Amino acid sequence: MDPAPTTPILTTRRLILRPLELADAEAVQQIFPQWQIVRFLASSVPWPYPADGALSFIRDVALKGMREGHEWHWSLRLKSSPDRLIGLISLRDTEGDNRGFWLDPQFHGQGLMTEGCAAVTRFWFEDLKRPVLRVPKAAPNIASRRISQRAGMRVVFTEDRDYVGGRFTTEVWELSAEEWQRRQHDEKGPEKR
Repeated sequence: MDPAPTTPILTTRRLILRPLELADAEAVQQIFPQWQIVRFLASSVPWPYPADGALSFIRDVALKGMREGHEWHWSLRLKSSPDRLIGLISLRDTEGDNRGFWLDPQFHGQGLMTEGCAAVTRFWFEDLKRPVLRVPKAAPNIASRRISQRAGMRVVFTEDRDYVGGRFTTEVWELSAEEWQRRQHDEKGPEKR
């Protein structure tokens, strides 16, 4: 098997997704420790969030996984303000848990995370050649569920899991490479000849 590609810069209509780096720790530390962001994240996220939480995560988890070729992490930035980090999105070669994200609440409701997820999903299927994308999420996390619905994902099973905000029913959403390719073809419509 070929080595996994390094984390590339990705762009969308409104976003720049830059590979996460240690220099992002200060911005992440300022934005991340908000209940609206963490309540539906896995209980492994420390809460209250420690003063070195972002630095530890980026240095010891994200960058390590990126170097080892089984994780890809990006900071999200608006093209109109490329120096300002507004969230993170990650892909992982972890059985049943391939994507995660968070966005500064002041940018919610604008479709930005839907746009970012579309870019990393394309990377997952086209560049990494993975056969399936699976994403667990707390059932009460309606905004996150809508992102999966818009992408054509479906719930394949449920179970209870612990989150920062307590124990919730978890829905595991799935999209196969074939389903994703079909959606890409359908969205382009019939080719003009």
